[in-house]
Amino acid sequence: MILFPPAKINLGLQIHSKRSDGFHEIETCMVPIPFYDILELTLSATFSFEQTGIKIPGSIGENLCEKAFYLMKSRYEIGNVRIHLRKQIPIGAGLGGGSSDAAHVLLALNELFSLKLDIEILYLLAAELGSDCPFFIRNEPQLAKGRGELLTPISLNLNGLYCVLFNPKIHVSTKEAYSGVSPRMPDKTLRELLSLPIDVWPELLQNDFKIKTNDSFNVIHLNTPTGKKIIKTELTLEQWLKENNLIKKQKKSLVFTKLYWYKFLKELSYILQHLS
Repeated sequence: MILFPPAKINLGLQIHSKRSDGFHEIETCMVPIPFYDILELTLSATFSFEQTGIKIPGSIGENLCEKAFYLMKSRYEIGNVRIHLRKQIPIGAGLGGGSSDAAHVLLALNELFSLKLDIEILYLLAAELGSDCPFFIRNEPQLAKGRGELLTPISLNLNGLYCVLFNPKIHVSTKEAYSGVSPRMPDKTLRELLSLPIDVWPELLQNDFKIKTNDSFNVIHLNTPTGKKIIKTELTLEQWLKENNLIKKQKKSLVFTKLYWYKFLKELSYILQHLS
């Protein structure tokens, strides 16, 4: 069986409060997009997991696909499978690739072994694996509340619109993204904002992660004779040049043909303008 777990984007992300269990109360609208990993499950005498494509850090048994299999194995009478994950969705990019992979392992096992589990049961199983996992059980636009697992389908007319993804090749873990965020209650709910004309969305739909990450990282782009280099740093451009003894080199020679820096996750138009 071959499946294509999609990525997702968030239309707005409001972080309302921090809960006593360490999670956060949020409201966001998640939308699946046609950008996929590839997942293959085949019946096997023993369980095995193989991963190719973008390398995923971690030890044996730590991948969400493996955890999804062992969760199902612990609850239901299923046989062993061989799982091959071709990773194409960047990790640590907020696109939900790992959660999507895990959810699709649940869907595949449900079908392979004719378990006939309904959507609600699959939602609950997925929630045990991660906050974003239940969203991918039903791939359609949904409002997410709680820690992300309380889902309500929402009707959005996105016909004729296109999504452009820009990948600065920076990994930001979920824990890192939440650290230092100051929860707040917005003036309007996300549902109210999404009911407004799409033309005003860029101004009104805020991502509370962005407030933190914009202040946390600088990205220095270097075009050198040996190729492009992208450096993630908490230093300013001047501090980084001084620390790496490059101030004099940059002033006296053309070692760097171009040198730009920008705050992490600036508007796409700004990024494209400065990288053109």
